[in-house]
Amino acid sequence: MAPLNDSLASITDVTETKPLDVPQTKPTLQSNSFNLSQGILRAKDSSPILFDVPQNVTFTPFASHSISTDAPVPILLRVQANAHKGGFLGFTNDTPSDLLTNSLGRFENREFLSVFRFKMWWSTAWIGKSGSDIQAETQWVMLKIPEIDSYVAIIPIIEGPFRAVLHPGEKGNVLICAESGSTQVKESSFNSIAYVHICDNPYNLMREAFSALRVHMNTFKLLEEKKLPKIVDKFGWCTWDACYLTVDPATIWTGVKELEDGGVCPKFIIIDDGWQSINFDGDELHKDAENLVLGGEQMTARLTSFKECKKFRNYKGGSFITSDASHFDPHKPKMIIYKATERIQAIILRRKLVRECGEQDLHELDEKIKILSEELNAMFDVVENEESLGSEDASGTGMEAFTRDLRTRFKSLDDIYVWHALCGAWNGVRPETLTHLKAKVVPFDNSPSLDGTMTDLAVDKIEEAGIGLVHPSKAHEFYDSMHSYLASVGVTGAKIDVFQTLESVAEEHGGRVELAKAYYNGLTESMIKNFNGTEVIASMQQCNEFFFLATKQISIGRVGDDFWWQDPNGDPQGVYWLQGVHMIHCSYNSFWMGHMIQPDWDMFQSDHVCAEYHAASRAICGGPVYLSDHLGKASHNFDLIKKLVFSDGTIPRCVHYALPTRDSLFKNPLFDKESILKIFNFNKFGGVIGAFNCQGAGWSPKDHVIKGYKECYTAVSGTIHVSDIEWDQNPEAAASQVSYTGDYLVYKQQSEEILFMNSKSDAITITLEPSAFDLFSFVPVTELGSSGVRFAPLGLINMFNCVGTVQNMEVTGDNIIRVDLKGEGSFMAYSSVAPVMCYLNDKEAEFKWEEETGKLSFFVPWVEQSGGISHLSFTF
Repeated sequence: MAPLNDSLASITDVTETKPLDVPQTKPTLQSNSFNLSQGILRAKDSSPILFDVPQNVTFTPFASHSISTDAPVPILLRVQANAHKGGFLGFTNDTPSDLLTNSLGRFENREFLSVFRFKMWWSTAWIGKSGSDIQAETQWVMLKIPEIDSYVAIIPIIEGPFRAVLHPGEKGNVLICAESGSTQVKESSFNSIAYVHICDNPYNLMREAFSALRVHMNTFKLLEEKKLPKIVDKFGWCTWDACYLTVDPATIWTGVKELEDGGVCPKFIIIDDGWQSINFDGDELHKDAENLVLGGEQMTARLTSFKECKKFRNYKGGSFITSDASHFDPHKPKMIIYKATERIQAIILRRKLVRECGEQDLHELDEKIKILSEELNAMFDVVENEESLGSEDASGTGMEAFTRDLRTRFKSLDDIYVWHALCGAWNGVRPETLTHLKAKVVPFDNSPSLDGTMTDLAVDKIEEAGIGLVHPSKAHEFYDSMHSYLASVGVTGAKIDVFQTLESVAEEHGGRVELAKAYYNGLTESMIKNFNGTEVIASMQQCNEFFFLATKQISIGRVGDDFWWQDPNGDPQGVYWLQGVHMIHCSYNSFWMGHMIQPDWDMFQSDHVCAEYHAASRAICGGPVYLSDHLGKASHNFDLIKKLVFSDGTIPRCVHYALPTRDSLFKNPLFDKESILKIFNFNKFGGVIGAFNCQGAGWSPKDHVIKGYKECYTAVSGTIHVSDIEWDQNPEAAASQVSYTGDYLVYKQQSEEILFMNSKSDAITITLEPSAFDLFSFVPVTELGSSGVRFAPLGLINMFNCVGTVQNMEVTGDNIIRVDLKGEGSFMAYSSVAPVMCYLNDKEAEFKWEEETGKLSFFVPWVEQSGGISHLSFTF
């Protein structure tokens, strides 16, 4: 162990013979940007960040801490160059405890942006101006310091077996809460329980801060160090909203077939919850739970086997190859879901009446529930009879035969993921079954830190039954046994849910940090062995603990909560306002999570009333695009899907992940009645801004719930400018692109208008109706040498991310431009003059050119032989 600068000097000596641009002298130590003196934490010797800092709070510069890290040399050098910008806060209490809370000081009249956990699993953004405004379970806070044109981040972290988080205090105080999760693990003193960092750019602030923590903690890796899963550039379909727990081979086959018939066969599918062998305590040990439909019904069940449940075990190899599952009624899943919903609503009503009026004569309601239950069971009997159709052939049965048949029938299907919870099933493993894993039912003991979060059905259900927790010493065997079986039957990856359960079952296992390390290390090793090291989507994981301990290998994860196609609490307007809430979750969580994982914005349904709104965001989010459409041809909007997806199942993905624009960072686009959410991203030959009206809902600090604010569901106005794109954040941009000061061609997606803009131009003023959006694509204008011709390719404007269809562009001499393009549809470019000649795939092509606007356009077909790539050439 050595201080940072000494360690870097040693690395320099070791690597001096390698072709690295590494300095050959020991770096000069700069004075730290922070100073804690007389109860005030100051930045740059002038600006107070925190007042009334208690005497038991300490600050130590980053560079003075010893490190032992496997971070790559470029990251180490970057961290060393910025070491003077950061340091650690610690504190000491008189009495050791497993849960310690201490003030870090106070701030007031400072604009801040923060992210907090509003549920155990999910986090979202919050703004304010005082330490008392932050919410419980805040993961980080970023303060705006305008007098020195800077931003400061305060990030609670992990020290030893303790994990920290921020809470609001009185009179502007910020409280830090450090917790072990076990009464057997106590501490009284911390040296580095929170990290502070300063920078003049908010985006660089987060990159520098999390790079520093990666080096300091050495328990996670940055996204730039890892490979992305294969699905990230592809179109997929997930079974969850399509059929919930009724998923079976016929629903999957039919869902994929319907999409293929519409011209957009998915490249990956996710078989969500409903495929596992689970049952409830008291059930016959190896008999699967049956007739489960809605999310919640399965949440007290436990895993009994790594193999698939009866619905999938009974699949007969080859049976759907010959029949194409033609016997299956695609409307059946939705009918079952509606019947189950009707039944559960009657049960909820009965509980409500008993709660309000006591036991009374509820004969009519009881009879209704009985009839609905019988009708539901009869629907399942029909499904089971249908599943028995077909005859077994030599290709076997079960999941292995099914995945093989899927790939045989649907040639473009590459990846098949399945769902599982971190602990196996929602309530873990049933100890009497998988006995070699030494599982034990452990009470689910929620942290007091979560008292301010939203009531959640999943938490209530898990608390009811406890977790069947595999002993941490068996975590590696647990994941390897499960994943190796899945890999052997044709499954290529996993969507892993319910990550944060470990924090509540750690009493006997050294606390939450040590338990998490055991599980995450086992998961990491299994990923490398069984899933190519990359093919895992993390979900229900939005807590700093996950990011600091679980992301050595995991490179993609959800940045929003679930797509809710309607409000589960019954607000009829939720079908609209919940969609804006989803946008906010994803946008602001990407601001920090994107440094460790590729943000995944979740699935949506193409026939939803806000489907186009969702589709526009997915087009530019930088992650995979996948749907959860119900079955039935009327459930798919293929015109919309084809604005997102190429016919080969790939997507024109942006090269980065979407981020909120700088003028959105300290705003409340959910219920301030005035702000538009703006997000930006990059393509290879330009940038894009998405503008969304998300007004109408948000977090209520009083009620601890996300709810609708009907008075805010209104039109809002804002501006769009090329400078809203932070061009220096593009990891693939050359220096010339970042410093480019010329004209940009701007394409307004909704109106199909084009105009020009540069850094000195006036902004575009826009007004968006509720739940409305617009996309603005920006392409640098190229000028051809002495000819003076100005040209900018927009790509295929029938795609939401049109510029993402442009694969390459080069200028030859003074009069030729070549463009490589992927896809099919209407190509558009700006050209100041009409080309003398236009070639499409080496053949002369007819084109349309408008002298008034400079729009140059023609149709480009899909070229199967070249993977959809067309070669365009323009001679002037």
